[in-house]
Amino acid sequence: MSIPPPPGNQRPPDPYGPPPADGPQTYRPYGPAGRPYGTPVSVNALAVAALVLGVLCFLPAAGLVLGLIALWQIRRSGQSGRGLAIAGAVLSVVGIVLWVAVLSTGAASEVWEGVKDGARRGNEVLSLDKGDCFDAPGGLEGDTYDVDRVPCEGRHDAEVFAVVRLPGGAFPGEGKITDIADEKCYALQDQYAMDTWAMPADVDVYYLLPSRMSWRYGDRAITCLFGDTEAQVKLTGSLRTDPTTLDTDQVVFLSTANALDTALYEEPEKSPEDDLAAHRAWAGQVHDVLGEQIEALRGHSWPAGARGPLAGLAGEMEDAREEWRRASTARDVDTYFAHYDKAYGSVDGPATVTARKALGLAATPPASGEDEPGTSEAQV
Repeated sequence: MSIPPPPGNQRPPDPYGPPPADGPQTYRPYGPAGRPYGTPVSVNALAVAALVLGVLCFLPAAGLVLGLIALWQIRRSGQSGRGLAIAGAVLSVVGIVLWVAVLSTGAASEVWEGVKDGARRGNEVLSLDKGDCFDAPGGLEGDTYDVDRVPCEGRHDAEVFAVVRLPGGAFPGEGKITDIADEKCYALQDQYAMDTWAMPADVDVYYLLPSRMSWRYGDRAITCLFGDTEAQVKLTGSLRTDPTTLDTDQVVFLSTANALDTALYEEPEKSPEDDLAAHRAWAGQVHDVLGEQIEALRGHSWPAGARGPLAGLAGEMEDAREEWRRASTARDVDTYFAHYDKAYGSVDGPATVTARKALGLAATPPASGEDEPGTSEAQV
């Protein structure tokens, strides 16, 4: 514990002690002049800056110059920081030597080329081609920086069904590229997965797009993908059904079926009550497409076991074609719907199922809307 001083004003004790008795008073000589007690000595700011630049090897020449200036200022002002200035100057000299070595050996250009190559390829750095299957650690939505290519026979996140190359020029903007991806990927999906009946109901269309940065270095690829609508669910096996996996008879049949589906998808958005003329024109187009596909079916040489089912399907298509013709000339909405319903009744009907079975194709019709996947994007 401490003992408090006695009350009242007290004279501070003499630092030199009491004067000797019966003699003259003596004085100790003053020490050298200095700063008041407790005042810190400032550190030269340039010395600190020189050390920082030296440690980071950032602009080493500047670090050396700052170190030399700091030493000169310290000498004149008496500031501290001489060691910092010396260390910064030495490290800056080392940095200069390293920079000279890097530039003389070409290492800097190699590093820069590596950076440019990574940005240039964008999603092309993923090296994805049509038919590839892969896992995406970051998922199929948002930014995708890396993928792991895996065999399509096993489980995987996505399968590439098309790669669209964009023309050069200025970056068209994310919105424009997305519009192109919507148009192109949707149109190309049936060329890769021709048998729409074999597509799982929960498969969606995704795509990888060039970013503004990757565009600067030549990335022009839109990569169209199939993936599951649930982020955590993987695909199993390839979805590819095209001439590389099908026989000639299957390709001919699916080509006619998909041509008809494409025509049916062009149905006007407005109802017949609001725009009967547009619906009549569309019905006429379906009538014409049906005529072309009936001719293709009847003109092909089918295997013996498929001739009967395909002949029956062609006859049913003839009946539907007549209903589309009548719908195209309907004078009122009620008449239009009467023929429209009869025509649509044969689409994906029993005759189609029988023909598919005879050709070894998927024979379970998709539920309404299942063969019209949506789209999602990921940017690289």
